[in-house]
Amino acid sequence: MKLIIAVIQDQDSNRLSKALVENNFRATKLASTGGFLKSGNTTFMIGTEDIRVDRALQIIKDNCRARDQLVSPVSPMGGNADSYVPYPVEVEVGGATVFVLPIEQFLHF
Repeated sequence: MKLIIAVIQDQDSNRLSKALVENNFRATKLASTGGFLKSGNTTFMIGTEDIRVDRALQIIKDNCRARDQLVSPVSPMGGNADSYVPYPVEVEVGGATVFVLPIEQFLHF
């Protein structure tokens, strides 16, 4: 048995949730916050048999896409902030960050 932990952007959450249900995967959905942009994420915890891991990963890959986003950089610490003009920078966000962990025991009460 494996535990899949997938951290995705909020924009992909409903689409992924629907796709997991359609493919008979049960998941726990948690609200989370990203450290880089301080933006909302959704973390899915999916417990599944070893033979279904590849299918779950494909569903995540098919439903979570990366996108470009403009962000304003934070002013430099300790420097002269008067002369600092923050220009928006385009960064790639989204997709999915996925961890697959072995599970020694699973209990459902």
